[in-house]
Amino acid sequence: MELKKLAISEKKRQALVTMGIDSVEALLTHYPFRYEVVEETPLSSWEKDGKVTLEGVIVNRARVVRYAPKRSVTRFQIVCQNKLFEVSLFNRPWISAFQTGKTITLMGKYEGGNRITAASYNFQPLHEQEGIKPVYALKEGITQNDLARYVKKAFQVLPHQENRIPDELIAHYRLISRDQALHEVHAPTSSAMLKQAFRHLKYEEFFLFQLVMQGLRKNDHAHGDKPRKQFEQDEVWELTRTLPFALTKDQKTCIQDILDDLQSSASMYRMVQGDVGSGKTMVAAFAMYACVLAHKQAAFMAPTEILAKQHAENLKRLFQDYEVEVEVLYSALKGKEKQRILERLVHHEIDIIVGTHALFQEDVYFYDLGLVIADEQHRFGVEQRKKLLQKGDKVDFLLMSATPIPRTLAMSLFGDMDVSTIEVLPQGRKAIITKVVKENSMRSILEEVLAHLDQGDQCYIVCPAIEKNEDYAMRNASDLYEALKESIGRVYQIGLLHGKMSSAQKDEVMQAFQRGDYQILVSTTVIEVGVDVKNANLMVIYDANRFGLSQIHQLRGRVGRGDRQGYCWLLSDSKDVDAQARLQILEETCNGFEIARRDLALRGPGDILGTRQSGVPGFILGDIIADSNILEVARKDAGIVLKQMETGAYPALKRYLDTHLREAQCFD
Repeated sequence: MELKKLAISEKKRQALVTMGIDSVEALLTHYPFRYEVVEETPLSSWEKDGKVTLEGVIVNRARVVRYAPKRSVTRFQIVCQNKLFEVSLFNRPWISAFQTGKTITLMGKYEGGNRITAASYNFQPLHEQEGIKPVYALKEGITQNDLARYVKKAFQVLPHQENRIPDELIAHYRLISRDQALHEVHAPTSSAMLKQAFRHLKYEEFFLFQLVMQGLRKNDHAHGDKPRKQFEQDEVWELTRTLPFALTKDQKTCIQDILDDLQSSASMYRMVQGDVGSGKTMVAAFAMYACVLAHKQAAFMAPTEILAKQHAENLKRLFQDYEVEVEVLYSALKGKEKQRILERLVHHEIDIIVGTHALFQEDVYFYDLGLVIADEQHRFGVEQRKKLLQKGDKVDFLLMSATPIPRTLAMSLFGDMDVSTIEVLPQGRKAIITKVVKENSMRSILEEVLAHLDQGDQCYIVCPAIEKNEDYAMRNASDLYEALKESIGRVYQIGLLHGKMSSAQKDEVMQAFQRGDYQILVSTTVIEVGVDVKNANLMVIYDANRFGLSQIHQLRGRVGRGDRQGYCWLLSDSKDVDAQARLQILEETCNGFEIARRDLALRGPGDILGTRQSGVPGFILGDIIADSNILEVARKDAGIVLKQMETGAYPALKRYLDTHLREAQCFD
């Protein structure tokens, strides 16, 4: 239902749209991100650094002190329960609001010594606002009061909300109705009822997500009767004879899963997840070889040009004694060379094509595309994958993910996908020695780093920012690059790499580093998905507390990829005890699955699902770690309900599913 039904002004409606609220239904599912329990804190229970809520009278004229650009503190005094308190309000410099004699309600922290730092304030009597109050995420142009008023109107326009969960499941789990859950979320009557509202809505999110994901998988299998790829599995395994190392047990299991998929009548949609350096690319090579033996073509997507070139060179070396033609395609190729590759591709003179986003341009045609592999799936949008899949008939698809998560969780999250996992690292792969340095400076480790450089090692130095930013105090790559050039640039060659450079510039810098032209590369996180540089065995990460654990683990996976030991130093002067404890985890373990588990628990899922196709419901309240038991139960329930739909059960839910499956375009 349109927002116009709520008689909201055009300006306010546009502001709501920027918040993702474009309908009455969207307004009701714009849940509060937290709640304030508003009740007066008795003076007798005040403790230093404790939260307080109070009402007082302003007794002097407010004054503003500015201590930095766009930073200020407003101070005034109040009388509360016959005592005088000094109030500080940061970055609220409008002194005219705080007039002497005005009654004010404050929420904040008691600093001790009759000093209060207020987090929020208003001029409404405290007794009128006591209770559990929702706090919404907002954007400019919309206030908390606006949103509360609009939600109230929405309930008037849509007074009744139908249950989306089958009645028998609601009864089985003793859930309150959806109608009651939505009312309680926006206007809680008690903490106990708010908890019950969350139970319903979290389960609903997970259940509907699982229903659509499993529906996608079912549709794909039902309509995906592809010709089975004809090849001898023994012939594929012959490839192991040419390898200078033994495959791990996990690699063999993954390869077998893929070979079975390729020979089945259902299109493959599989994710191979594994830690940094676990050998996923070698698994992909076996998949592509099987495809070639079946007289089909394979396409391997890489996120960057230089990585595409590296994959192509490695595949050419692997297949040098086999009749397998490998080529690489990227945007910067000159016209004649690109045209030559495109002509060879369409005439089946190329078996495996490795490339960047250039692979899914309109002028790229295949003779008979049978397999698409995407390296680092979060770098590619669904529409891009769809374009490439449409270049063949019922193409098999393999995703390579270096963000490992526990298998049971992966199965729940990727319900439309089979999951293979590589947990064991190849023999000889050394764990990166990681050290936390409790200062944001290389002062204490510089001598050690330079000693390694003198022995032929190369070093990445990673910064969270490209340039100086007045709003955030953190090291930036540009300034650090200049400082290092000035201090040690006469002895060591130093390069700079960041996201504002063009693709050609970035590739040029990385190739120079790969050749050994630079001993030090100052960079942002653009190296996270990068090439192998055999002598790059050192990494220094500034402001390490600003990164997630999995991201740091991914970054440090860039070093120690040759024969020598890899080292990583994490610099952070953060006084946050939790931040330092997080970094200690990286000192303790190099197990990507354990790190990912802890990172998910600390930071939430973030972009773990990648760019999902439209039509798949997302999570607003559900936490995939804290609520993993609900997620798993919902997965099983959705499977049962999906089967029952085949006999005509749940017609309303079937209409919901069909609508979302139509929107989910990835397998159209």
